[in-house]
Amino acid sequence: MDLLTPELGLFFWTLIAFLAVFFILRKYAWKPILNSLGEREKGIADSIATAERVKGEMSQLKSENEKLLAQAREERTTMLREAKEMKDKIVNDAKEQAKEEANKIIVDAQHQIQQQKMAALTEVKNEIGSLAIEVAEKILRKQLNASEGQEAYMSMMAKDIKLN
Repeated sequence: MDLLTPELGLFFWTLIAFLAVFFILRKYAWKPILNSLGEREKGIADSIATAERVKGEMSQLKSENEKLLAQAREERTTMLREAKEMKDKIVNDAKEQAKEEANKIIVDAQHQIQQQKMAALTEVKNEIGSLAIEVAEKILRKQLNASEGQEAYMSMMAKDIKLN
């Protein structure tokens, strides 16, 4: 049981050593330790504040990005709609121009057909006139070959001529 009860001298010297170490540590070690703990606590608090600030900025950037995405989608939709309208307009203009060209070609073709028809009719009339003259000439020659035919023709011509 001697081990469990310390002697008074040992207790005293242990207390003196403890107090000496305590005061030395308090004077030289605790201030730097407490300062470094305070700095560490301040650094952690600053880091937490910075993290919160960054988190707020990130949420703000996220909302701005969502707004920009929505705006980009809207602009894309507008551009697609405008492109479709422009395409439809170009197609309709091309169709109208093609119709106008087709109508012009048809009118020109009809005009040319009419001119060719008139030219053909004129040529046919001229050919018929030439044929009629040839037939009349052949008939007259045949009738005028005989002397009595010539006399009949002369008397007929004399009757037709009216004297003034």
